[in-house]
Amino acid sequence: MIDRIYIQKFASDENFEDYFSLVGNEKVMAMVTERAIPLDEARSDFRLLLDKNKKYQDFGNFKVLEKATNNFIGLAKLEINENDSSEAELGYLLLPEFWRKGYGNEIAKLLLNKAEESKNLHRIIAIIDPKNIASKKILLKNGFISEKICEIDGLPGEILRKNI
Repeated sequence: MIDRIYIQKFASDENFEDYFSLVGNEKVMAMVTERAIPLDEARSDFRLLLDKNKKYQDFGNFKVLEKATNNFIGLAKLEINENDSSEAELGYLLLPEFWRKGYGNEIAKLLLNKAEESKNLHRIIAIIDPKNIASKKILLKNGFISEKICEIDGLPGEILRKNI
Protein backbone atom coordinates (compact mmCIF):
# COMPACT_ATOMS: atom_id res chain seq x y z
CA MET A 1 0.00 0.00 0.00
CA ILE A 2 1.20 3.49 -0.80
CA ASP A 3 1.80 5.55 2.32
CA ARG A 4 1.64 9.21 1.22
CA ILE A 5 -0.88 10.51 3.74
CA TYR A 6 -1.68 10.74 7.41
CA ILE A 7 -4.74 11.97 9.28
CA GLN A 8 -5.29 14.25 12.27
CA LYS A 9 -8.60 14.96 13.90
CA PHE A 10 -10.19 18.33 13.31
CA ALA A 11 -9.82 19.69 16.84
CA SER A 12 -10.20 23.47 16.94
CA ASP A 13 -11.49 26.56 15.16
CA GLU A 14 -7.99 26.95 13.71
CA ASN A 15 -8.88 24.09 11.34
CA PHE A 16 -11.92 25.87 9.88
CA GLU A 17 -10.14 27.35 6.86
CA ASP A 18 -9.03 23.89 5.71
CA TYR A 19 -12.57 22.57 6.18
CA PHE A 20 -14.09 25.52 4.33
CA SER A 21 -11.65 25.10 1.44
CA LEU A 22 -13.50 21.82 0.78
CA VAL A 23 -17.14 22.49 1.62
CA GLY A 24 -17.07 25.97 0.10
CA ASN A 25 -15.78 24.56 -3.20
CA GLU A 26 -18.49 23.89 -5.83
CA LYS A 27 -16.41 21.20 -7.58
CA VAL A 28 -15.82 19.28 -4.33
CA MET A 29 -19.45 19.49 -3.25
CA ALA A 30 -21.04 18.78 -6.66
CA MET A 31 -21.49 15.08 -5.80
CA VAL A 32 -22.27 15.69 -2.10
CA THR A 33 -24.77 18.51 -1.65
CA GLU A 34 -24.91 19.71 -5.28
CA ARG A 35 -23.83 23.15 -4.01
CA ALA A 36 -21.00 24.88 -2.20
CA ILE A 37 -21.80 25.48 1.47
CA PRO A 38 -22.05 29.21 2.35
CA LEU A 39 -19.68 30.56 5.02
CA ASP A 40 -22.22 30.91 7.86
CA GLU A 41 -23.67 27.45 7.27
CA ALA A 42 -20.17 25.99 7.08
CA ARG A 43 -19.23 27.61 10.41
CA SER A 44 -22.31 26.09 12.03
CA ASP A 45 -21.60 22.67 10.47
CA PHE A 46 -17.98 22.86 11.62
CA ARG A 47 -19.00 23.55 15.24
CA LEU A 48 -21.18 20.41 15.11
CA LEU A 49 -18.27 18.46 13.60
CA LEU A 50 -15.96 19.58 16.45
CA ASP A 51 -18.57 18.58 19.05
CA LYS A 52 -18.97 15.14 17.44
CA ASN A 53 -15.18 14.74 17.30
CA LYS A 54 -15.04 15.03 21.11
CA LYS A 55 -17.32 12.01 21.58
CA TYR A 56 -14.93 9.31 20.35
CA GLN A 57 -11.16 9.42 20.59
CA ASP A 58 -10.44 7.31 17.50
CA PHE A 59 -13.40 8.25 15.31
CA GLY A 60 -14.85 11.34 13.71
CA ASN A 61 -13.68 13.75 11.02
CA PHE A 62 -10.02 14.09 10.17
CA LYS A 63 -7.78 16.37 8.15
CA VAL A 64 -5.91 14.44 5.47
CA LEU A 65 -2.34 15.64 5.15
CA GLU A 66 0.36 14.77 2.65
CA LYS A 67 3.37 13.23 4.43
CA ALA A 68 5.96 14.77 2.11
CA THR A 69 4.70 18.35 2.56
CA ASN A 70 2.34 18.30 5.59
CA ASN A 71 -0.11 20.12 3.30
CA PHE A 72 -3.85 19.75 3.80
CA ILE A 73 -5.39 17.81 0.90
CA GLY A 74 -8.79 16.72 2.17
CA LEU A 75 -11.11 15.31 4.79
CA ALA A 76 -11.57 11.74 5.97
CA LYS A 77 -14.56 10.61 8.00
CA LEU A 78 -15.08 7.51 10.09
CA GLU A 79 -18.09 8.44 12.18
CA ILE A 80 -19.85 6.15 14.64
CA ASN A 81 -23.59 5.73 14.08
CA GLU A 82 -25.32 7.33 17.08
CA ASN A 83 -28.07 4.67 17.00
CA ASP A 84 -25.80 1.64 16.49
CA SER A 85 -22.25 1.84 17.81
CA SER A 86 -21.26 -1.27 15.84
CA GLU A 87 -21.63 0.74 12.61
CA ALA A 88 -19.63 3.67 11.24
CA GLU A 89 -19.85 5.79 8.12
CA LEU A 90 -16.77 6.17 5.97
CA GLY A 91 -16.35 9.24 3.80
CA TYR A 92 -13.76 11.46 2.17
CA LEU A 93 -13.43 14.74 0.32
CA LEU A 94 -10.36 15.85 -1.60
CA LEU A 95 -9.33 19.20 -3.01
CA PRO A 96 -9.65 18.99 -6.83
CA GLU A 97 -5.89 19.17 -7.44
CA PHE A 98 -5.57 15.82 -5.63
CA TRP A 99 -8.27 13.99 -7.62
CA ARG A 100 -7.34 11.00 -9.80
CA LYS A 101 -4.02 10.45 -8.03
CA GLY A 102 -4.97 7.48 -5.83
CA TYR A 103 -5.49 9.48 -2.64
CA GLY A 104 -9.16 8.46 -2.28
CA ASN A 105 -8.17 4.81 -2.28
CA GLU A 106 -5.42 5.48 0.29
CA ILE A 107 -7.89 7.28 2.55
CA ALA A 108 -10.41 4.41 2.26
CA LYS A 109 -7.72 1.84 3.12
CA LEU A 110 -6.45 3.88 6.07
CA LEU A 111 -9.97 4.28 7.48
CA LEU A 112 -10.83 0.61 6.95
CA ASN A 113 -7.64 -0.39 8.80
CA LYS A 114 -8.66 1.93 11.64
CA ALA A 115 -12.16 0.39 11.67
CA GLU A 116 -10.79 -3.15 11.71
CA GLU A 117 -8.55 -2.31 14.70
CA SER A 118 -11.68 -1.46 16.65
CA LYS A 119 -13.27 -4.57 18.09
CA ASN A 120 -16.67 -2.83 18.36
CA LEU A 121 -17.29 -2.07 14.68
CA HIS A 122 -18.90 -4.75 12.53
CA ARG A 123 -20.28 -2.76 9.61
CA ILE A 124 -19.04 0.23 7.62
CA ILE A 125 -21.31 2.18 5.31
CA ALA A 126 -20.54 4.82 2.71
CA ILE A 127 -23.07 7.12 1.09
CA ILE A 128 -22.34 8.50 -2.36
CA ASP A 129 -24.09 10.15 -5.26
CA PRO A 130 -24.84 7.26 -7.69
CA LYS A 131 -23.21 9.32 -10.46
CA ASN A 132 -19.92 9.48 -8.53
CA ILE A 133 -18.24 6.67 -10.47
CA ALA A 134 -14.77 7.40 -9.01
CA SER A 135 -15.96 7.00 -5.42
CA LYS A 136 -17.96 3.91 -6.25
CA LYS A 137 -14.87 2.30 -7.85
CA ILE A 138 -12.82 3.04 -4.72
CA LEU A 139 -15.44 1.53 -2.45
CA LEU A 140 -16.01 -1.58 -4.57
CA LYS A 141 -12.24 -2.10 -4.82
CA ASN A 142 -12.14 -2.06 -1.00
CA GLY A 143 -14.83 -4.70 -0.54
CA PHE A 144 -18.00 -2.63 -0.28
CA ILE A 145 -21.20 -3.80 -1.90
CA SER A 146 -24.07 -1.63 -3.09
CA GLU A 147 -26.99 -1.96 -0.72
CA LYS A 148 -29.51 0.45 -2.21
CA ILE A 149 -30.04 3.51 -4.36
CA CYS A 150 -32.47 5.98 -2.88
CA GLU A 151 -33.13 9.62 -2.15
CA ILE A 152 -31.34 10.95 0.94
CA ASP A 153 -32.36 14.37 2.25
CA GLY A 154 -33.82 15.18 -1.15
CA LEU A 155 -30.66 14.25 -3.06
CA PRO A 156 -29.74 11.13 -5.06
CA GLY A 157 -27.89 8.62 -2.90
CA GLU A 158 -26.39 5.18 -2.95
CA ILE A 159 -25.58 3.32 0.24
CA LEU A 160 -22.73 0.85 0.12
CA ARG A 161 -21.66 -1.38 3.00
CA LYS A 162 -18.85 -3.60 4.13
CA ASN A 163 -19.02 -6.05 7.01
CA ILE A 164 -15.84 -6.31 9.05
